[in-house]
Amino acid sequence: MYSIFLTLLKQLKLNMKKSSLISTIAFAFIMLLTTNVNAQKFASLDKSPLDISMSKDKSVKVIYSRPQLKGRELSKLAPNGKVWRTGANEGTEITFNNDMTLGGNSVKAGTYTLTSIPGEKEWTIILNSTLGTWGGNAKTGEVTRFMAKASTSSDSIEAFSIAFDDDGNMHFGWGMTRVAIPMN
Repeated sequence: MYSIFLTLLKQLKLNMKKSSLISTIAFAFIMLLTTNVNAQKFASLDKSPLDISMSKDKSVKVIYSRPQLKGRELSKLAPNGKVWRTGANEGTEITFNNDMTLGGNSVKAGTYTLTSIPGEKEWTIILNSTLGTWGGNAKTGEVTRFMAKASTSSDSIEAFSIAFDDDGNMHFGWGMTRVAIPMN
């Protein structure tokens, strides 16, 4: 390859009239090689894509995966009375930049795994200091647990969602279920 390139350069020096044509061919050849070298194959969109939700004042950040109903019942994916990872894949992580009060319980600034136990009228919200868990169901390290009110909506949300209102309260939404988590 290198010798071909040198030969092309010598021909350019010998014949100035042909130099424009040879330069064009050499440039096209080099571009063809670099295009093939840089070709990539990218994976398709994850079935439960990763998302980040942040409070308006940026004092709370949640990193979670968003499972989708896809015609399934929420009660089968997050059954009442059983610990749920509050998302999909790796454990949902919540970071507080300041000390907070959640459900009447004080929580120090830091990052925690967030899990929940769904219920018909209330959900139990659990914060755990063990990070990096698959599914978020750590057996040790519980920091606090508290109750949050659950309600239903007439609008269905296909992908599990976490959002913050203007007052900084966190909300879960999936299917027709809504959960409000007061924070201050």
